[in-house]
Amino acid sequence: MRIHALRLGVLGVAAAVAVGAALPAAAQDSLTVVSWGGAYQESQRKAYYEPFMEATGIKIVEEEYTGDIAKMRAMSESGNVTWDVIDVDAGTSLAGCDQGFLEELDYAKIGQPREKFVVGGANDCGVATIVYATVYGYDNDRLPAEWNGATPSTVADFFDTAKFPGKRGLYKKPFVNLEWALIADGVPADQVYEVLRTPEGVDRAFAKLDAMKPHAVWWESGAQSPELLANGEVAMTQAWNGRLYNPIKNEGKNWTIVWDHQALDFDFWAIMKNTPKLDLAYQFIAYASAPENMARQSQFIAYGPSHADAIPHIPQDVIKDLPTYPGNMDTAFTVDAEFWADNLEALQERFNAWLAQ
Repeated sequence: MRIHALRLGVLGVAAAVAVGAALPAAAQDSLTVVSWGGAYQESQRKAYYEPFMEATGIKIVEEEYTGDIAKMRAMSESGNVTWDVIDVDAGTSLAGCDQGFLEELDYAKIGQPREKFVVGGANDCGVATIVYATVYGYDNDRLPAEWNGATPSTVADFFDTAKFPGKRGLYKKPFVNLEWALIADGVPADQVYEVLRTPEGVDRAFAKLDAMKPHAVWWESGAQSPELLANGEVAMTQAWNGRLYNPIKNEGKNWTIVWDHQALDFDFWAIMKNTPKLDLAYQFIAYASAPENMARQSQFIAYGPSHADAIPHIPQDVIKDLPTYPGNMDTAFTVDAEFWADNLEALQERFNAWLAQ
């Protein structure tokens, strides 16, 4: 299928960001940056945090979270803002703008024009840092005997617990689970959000998940998904592609990543509204958004850059493992950020109630 939402902008004049070229920051300057932990945050540490601290003298204080919008909203409303820069998903970047807990960005301070980012990768309150995918994987060294030598290759196979018995690792949110449930139930990927925008479509997705529920092992942080597979707790796990790639590359795991109907999405840098460190936040995001700096992250984890000019900086042996590599894109679809911005809280409430049943 065609993937319109990930067309790269035309490569043009290289944009350089002079970050840290001015006077060094005062020794007491620090910035709290919040992200998702595990191999992903480690890749950010190597690609951004450590070089930025060395270049500027600004200390990065790292924190982890699981994407809790309510905490960000409460922090903003109370005026007690202790987070400065946050790595958010697409839906949160839009919801944060609408609800007023994220800063509206001044792209002149970031030093990169919006059109240099992949389509959908720059909005009013978020600038994309990566293109990633929700995929699933399995361990070739732990194939259940009941599979009779067959191996799964589609989202439908992931949901087929009769043909492929065993536990499944699943993200403890409705995000992508509802889309995959409909795809496994026969809905074409380009019609998924049209179906999900109807009460009947949501009911159909939850009905498909009903059959999966007894086999599900739920994970809440990205670091947990490869742990479930490594420990043999699940036969297959849904995961963000870089979380599976990292053990394959660095630990020699004999795992297969299944790219069928990979759900493409972005992570964004966003700034908390009312942070007292607004200027430092812009300085960090400008540094991280410079193409030559952004390209470093793909060497530590298999996520694609969001800036068109970053691609020439990525080694060829790395590109083939990225979600946007042509061979991985045959059935890919892009997550509808507006749908999730509008519906996440209501669907999460229903999902939580469904889990509790």
